[in-house]
This record gives sequence, C-alpha cells and structure tokens, in this order.
Amino acid sequence: MKKLKVVIICTQNSARSQMAEAFFKKYGEDIIEVYSAGLEPTIVNPYAIRVMQEIGVDISGQRSKGVKEYLGKMSFGYVIAVCKKAEDRCPVIFPGVRTLLAWPFDDPAAVEGSEEEKLQQFRQVRDAIEAKVKDWTIDYRNSI
Repeated sequence: MKKLKVVIICTQNSARSQMAEAFFKKYGEDIIEVYSAGLEPTIVNPYAIRVMQEIGVDISGQRSKGVKEYLGKMSFGYVIAVCKKAEDRCPVIFPGVRTLLAWPFDDPAAVEGSEEEKLQQFRQVRDAIEAKVKDWTIDYRNSI
C-alpha cells in the first residue's frame, strides 16, 4: 500500500511541527509518510525536545527544515498548518496543494515566565497536538 504523504508546516519548524511529525510517526508510520518544515526555520526548541522525552518520544535527532527543501521535489496529499502564519501563507508556498488542514496551536515558545511555566505551556501544546494527530490518524486509517 502506498503511504499518504503529509507535511506539517509552521513558522520556524522548531516546536509544534516537530512534535506533530513525531506523533504522526508514532501513530501512523505504517500508513503515513510525514515531513515537517518551516517558513523561517531555526533550530529544534530544547523545551520541545524535553517535553517529548518526558513521554518517551525522542526528537533530539530531528532538525529544523525549510519549505524550500520540498518545493518542486515532492507532492503531498495533505499540508497541515499548525500555526496561523503558516496557514495564511500556505497556498502561496505550496501551490496546487490538494488538501490544506488548519490546526492552529498556541506558540509555546511565546510564553514568558519561569522555566516551569514555559515547560507547562509546552506540555499543554504537546498534549493537544498528540490528541489531534492521534484522532486524525485513526479516522484516516478507518477511511482506507
């Protein structure tokens, strides 16, 4: 069976899209080929790495990638924007995209405060992303 190609995009490809990529691998690796990219890639956020490790998912080997790595080289069944900025720019970035899904999650890196407050925000966003990816993957699996 041919796997569905999905790309998750975000502004920096540093946290939300990285976590979503990992959860797609966890829940749908047998049916989904997943990628992630950013409009302005930076580095994978250390807080994202840390909160994913807390639940046994290692993203420390992942790297931040730009959308240009995929343009003209791959086509995707779904482009999933996990932030509003990426959603707004997606039709321009991936012209002719078959299906765009908008899953805007709060930017955990935008939280100011103590380390514990930052970690708490990353955990909340991580858990929301996991629930969304898991539910969507189950629905997709049931549809094929």
